[in-house]
Amino acid sequence: MAATPTARPTPPWLGDLMGGITSGVVALPLALAFAIASGVDPKAGLYTAIVAGIVASLVGGAPLQITGPTGAMAVILVGIVGQYGLAQVWVAGLLAGLMQVALGLARLGRTVSVLPLPVITGFTAGIGVIIFAGQLGNALGTKAPAELHGVPAQAAWYALHLPAVSPATLGLTALVVAIKLGWARLGRIRLVVPGSLVALVVVTCLASWLQLDVARIGAIPQGLPWPSWVTVQWATLPALLHPALALAALGSIESLLSATVADRLSGGPKHDPDRELVGQGLANLAVPFFGGIPCTGAIARTAVNIRAGARTRWSGVVHGVFLALVLVVLGPLAANIPLAVLAGILMVISARMIEWDQIALVARSTKSDMAVLLLTWGATVFFDLVTAVEVGLAASALFFIRRMADVHVIDHPEVPAGSGLPAAIASEIGVIDVDRPLFFGDAHRLEEIVLADRHRVVVMRLRVASTMDVTAALVLRDLHRELSARGVRLVLSDVAPPVLGLLERVGIVESLGRENIFLHAEDAVAAVGRELLERLAAA
Repeated sequence: MAATPTARPTPPWLGDLMGGITSGVVALPLALAFAIASGVDPKAGLYTAIVAGIVASLVGGAPLQITGPTGAMAVILVGIVGQYGLAQVWVAGLLAGLMQVALGLARLGRTVSVLPLPVITGFTAGIGVIIFAGQLGNALGTKAPAELHGVPAQAAWYALHLPAVSPATLGLTALVVAIKLGWARLGRIRLVVPGSLVALVVVTCLASWLQLDVARIGAIPQGLPWPSWVTVQWATLPALLHPALALAALGSIESLLSATVADRLSGGPKHDPDRELVGQGLANLAVPFFGGIPCTGAIARTAVNIRAGARTRWSGVVHGVFLALVLVVLGPLAANIPLAVLAGILMVISARMIEWDQIALVARSTKSDMAVLLLTWGATVFFDLVTAVEVGLAASALFFIRRMADVHVIDHPEVPAGSGLPAAIASEIGVIDVDRPLFFGDAHRLEEIVLADRHRVVVMRLRVASTMDVTAALVLRDLHRELSARGVRLVLSDVAPPVLGLLERVGIVESLGRENIFLHAEDAVAAVGRELLERLAAA
């Protein structure tokens, strides 16, 4: 009987080829759409996807990550274009790239990616609202005045000018939305051919066939431009530092979140966050010289790349090369794409950015977490992205401190059984057990409980307090002084080395006396008990 032939494993190069081409197909309409959302020419989105996709794939720390323009970055970029002009977008991109490289070289990759879930969820939902509102003009065929800033003002203007809406433009937008939503319900074909591309081709052909009078993208040159120097206006550099910081922070956070998703999907080795920041920074340093815009790792395109079979970092290179070939061959055809098509694509994407399951999860958790989410969302929509992150982190910290301070961090157990002390002596000794690290949020609560104690000797057991900040240490110093004035002795036990080092540096060990610091609470009780017995016998 002939042996059954075993299936040969797919070679890595074939997986990379399929992953790169598939993610490139997905990236094509998104690159155009996000460029429009950023307030720049559509060609800039393609240039970004090509250059950034290749550079970040070659040198980044997440081998399967796909890098390019994203909706989150578009929200910042459109503000820079409106306030400073198109040329300054490239300068801000260079500054952001330098900041990201510095973060990576300083090995701050893991620190940058640590954000509370309510902050991330509120932040992402706010970005979704901003992108949706920013596409109302392209979707309705009428534009709000440029001086109107902010979602509420723009929404109010469009509500007052509904009679000026172009029926043809609105119809194309609705058709794109319908195709994308319907395509998402199909089976495996939606993984091979993305709904965005289907909507783009179908609706563009329909608009051309009907010869509809709607706004279109316009001519896109074939091929990549030659690298050119970026002109820096030194007088505007200080003003660009704040938006550049926003680009660097947002790009770093989004890229590292996307890299984390890639780790989970691929099941392979974990990404190197520091190297990934350097890679993203170098990509942002490269794209301005080709007329591109600041970029970041893209979660959806990265997921498509992995699911299509990508195995190595060369899949991102294939993605970039594929888009370059499309630009050379199909560049002239892109001129006919109606802006309403890209608006419809972006509106669906922005609606999906609002993670309703995560919002429901946060709502079921605690009121303070939901408050953080709403504050972050409100700051994103009504102010700006940097302010939103600052507000979200500040609110998270304040609520955390409040929760920690509200907890009863200490209790009053009896003197350990088996101490052998007479009841009269044991009743003079109180043991206070600190059940967690001490910091400024609960230091004064500790002070209240200790001062309420009525024992002659207080043994404070710091077994779980593995760390302590200077505020808590100074509260201990004041406690010692207050208790000494009352004739009460303070004794510490189970002091962790880091805490003991802090107490030594601020002079508490010297004032308290090393004879009042014990390795274990049992040793402290026994020693203090003997001293009390000796005093009683001497009396």
